[in-house]
Amino acid sequence: MIGLAQFAPFLLLILWAGHAADHYPRRRIVTLCFVTQLLCGALLFGLTKSGLHSVWPVFAVLALFGSARAFMMPATQAILVNLVPPQSFSRAVALSSSSFHVAVIAGPALCGLLYNFAGPEFVYGVVALLLTISVLLMWCTHMPSPPPSKEPATLKTVLEGMHFVRKQPILLGALSLDLFAVLFGGVTALLPAYVHEVLHAGPTTLGFLRAMPGVGAALTSVYLGFRPIERKVGPSMFAGVFLYGIATLVIGFTSSFWLALICLFLLGAGDMVSVFVRHLLVQLVTPDAIRGRVSAVSAVFIGASNELGEFESGVTAGWMGLVPAIIFGGAATLVVTSMWMLLFPKLSKMDEFPEKAKD
Repeated sequence: MIGLAQFAPFLLLILWAGHAADHYPRRRIVTLCFVTQLLCGALLFGLTKSGLHSVWPVFAVLALFGSARAFMMPATQAILVNLVPPQSFSRAVALSSSSFHVAVIAGPALCGLLYNFAGPEFVYGVVALLLTISVLLMWCTHMPSPPPSKEPATLKTVLEGMHFVRKQPILLGALSLDLFAVLFGGVTALLPAYVHEVLHAGPTTLGFLRAMPGVGAALTSVYLGFRPIERKVGPSMFAGVFLYGIATLVIGFTSSFWLALICLFLLGAGDMVSVFVRHLLVQLVTPDAIRGRVSAVSAVFIGASNELGEFESGVTAGWMGLVPAIIFGGAATLVVTSMWMLLFPKLSKMDEFPEKAKD
């Protein structure tokens, strides 16, 4: 229910948020989203102190948080290309991804430690401080901004990002490849059962395994920040997805903790290569006038793959059994990747990134 409370408003609003990112100053949108998240933190703190006896107010706050996240994602993705020169954009994408994965890994762990040693009040105080700093940094950021469009928000203009992706085989191939690869290869959702039934271990082992994809992705993104992919772009992307599928397949066949740990690290590394290429393609191929809407479409693909992937993993595990479901997911990822190489030959053979689209 916690995940649904955040994901439902995100899914309902994301395409409209993409339209907003193309028609209003993106810096202002991101700043307002940080302020909204700060308000959500304050509300959760107040609910905690009040000793509430119902969970529905918490779900309402989480829905507000999910709404802010919906407007924030396309604006932050579209804003990066306005902040850095073209020759540094690939490094900026990699380092941005690196900071995100470090936050995903370190954030929950640090919050848990602070909660254990200092209590919830201190945790909320730290969150409020960090969000306040984020608001100030974004507000003080100066960037070129296109004049706001007076185009009304109609269904046609909101869906323009989808129409653009459909007409661009490179973007359609990259986004749909990630969708189906993660949809079938979502082994991380099965890790609690895998640790219990296959490794016969406990929460500590699960914690190490859950962290490994993020560690692999973070270290790979740091490497790409210094040595970005410049040649054999398409083959590199497909190689990353192949590595993701092979690592998933090996996890299904092994009962070794160390081999599973290595495979999850490689899974995260392969996924990061794919993410790097896909994100760069989305930002370079798309004109700035619709970059927010196309970024919103990308966010829909990402959100759908993550949420539906966990659902698919659970259904196949219940139907086939845990280990067969993991093996099936890895094999399906490899089959999909092979099919996409045939369906999108221009993407699979792409040598260099395209020039930045004219605004």
